[in-house]
Amino acid sequence: MNEKQLSRSRVLYVIEAGVEYFISILVASTFLATLTNYLHFDTATTGIISSFISLGCVFQLLAMVVFRGRVKKTVIVFSIVNQLLFTLLYVVPLFEGDDGVKQGVFIALILLAYLIYNVAHPAKISWLMSLVEDKRRGRFTAIKEVVSLISGTLFTFGMGFVIDYYEAKNDLKSAFIVIAIGMVALTVFHTLTMIFTVEKETPTEEKRSLKNVFSVLKDKNVIKVTVVFSLWYLASYVTTPFYGAYQRADDGLAFPMWFISILSAVYAIVRSVFSYVWGSYADKYSFANMIRICFAIAGVGFLANVFCTPENGWVVYTIYYVLTAIAMAGINSALINLCFDYVDTSRRRDALAVSQAISGVVGFLATTAVSPLVSYIEKSGNMLFGISVHAPQVTSLIAVVLTGACIIYVSIFMAKKPTECLK
Repeated sequence: MNEKQLSRSRVLYVIEAGVEYFISILVASTFLATLTNYLHFDTATTGIISSFISLGCVFQLLAMVVFRGRVKKTVIVFSIVNQLLFTLLYVVPLFEGDDGVKQGVFIALILLAYLIYNVAHPAKISWLMSLVEDKRRGRFTAIKEVVSLISGTLFTFGMGFVIDYYEAKNDLKSAFIVIAIGMVALTVFHTLTMIFTVEKETPTEEKRSLKNVFSVLKDKNVIKVTVVFSLWYLASYVTTPFYGAYQRADDGLAFPMWFISILSAVYAIVRSVFSYVWGSYADKYSFANMIRICFAIAGVGFLANVFCTPENGWVVYTIYYVLTAIAMAGINSALINLCFDYVDTSRRRDALAVSQAISGVVGFLATTAVSPLVSYIEKSGNMLFGISVHAPQVTSLIAVVLTGACIIYVSIFMAKKPTECLK
């Protein structure tokens, strides 16, 4: 394997990540809400379906047991199946029949798709990142994220136009057909990028059990990191899964897809810029200090949404979106790097997997727990205690409180320097 092959494979990895991001866009947030609205899901159920992404982290633990040695062929097969299942989500609305049956099939397809995706994802990342030199990983990851964000914004504009065009003609089924065909083409392209990417020789690992993986919870520093993960997922998933439906609902913000595409563009630009800003800050002052500031910014964003109504939504939701982009530019990186800062090298991989799995369950349960409240407010004509209010405003207030808990926890339990914790 020569440098030319490795260089070509790294370029293919950047392209692969972008194409995979395109597919993920089409099965999340407002695109998912468009599908679920068409299938007559209520907002609460749409929120639970959106949180399947969080629950999927649990399945990543299976990868640590299933995948050993060479993984390329298996990962490619898993990816093809996963993406075709996502494509079928746009096929379900095309059939006539009982809404309950179609809703059941839709839920089964998206659950199975995320299960397969998450089982293969850690092995895929391990394979592709092994092609990048250690000293270049930071810059390479930044380039990969920026390319995905910017190209994803253009892709969102295109697909948003398709939805708006056919929605204006009262013919969403045609939009679903166009998107489904596009997803098949993306699946073929994505598969080719992986086929032509090389795989390094890797030693076959010994077979492990989930019991071995979860043994890292005996380490108090792993528990600290897991609690930070879980508190953030609790704060985030108690409200964000309901935002997609709120943006599209006729009695909600009623955003057209072109405006949502503009929001995505602003988000991509802001997050790309602040990714470098937060990275430099964390290198100088620590990831614990950085994530506290990011949590505070996220909390202000949630607070803005407490006051977000159909009358002021275009302005207030934009403020929330920009603040979220600034915060998430640091939070995602900080969560992973806190694991590297506070956990011994030999336990890092298992600690990260367990932290993501536990927080994923917490996030899903948070969405499920608040869903009855969302349903109650909607069925009451957007009223609570005699006050006219939309459900996402109430869940945003809960998120503000929980984000405050994140800041307090990090301030108290992550006060020590990482080097002191590892002694």
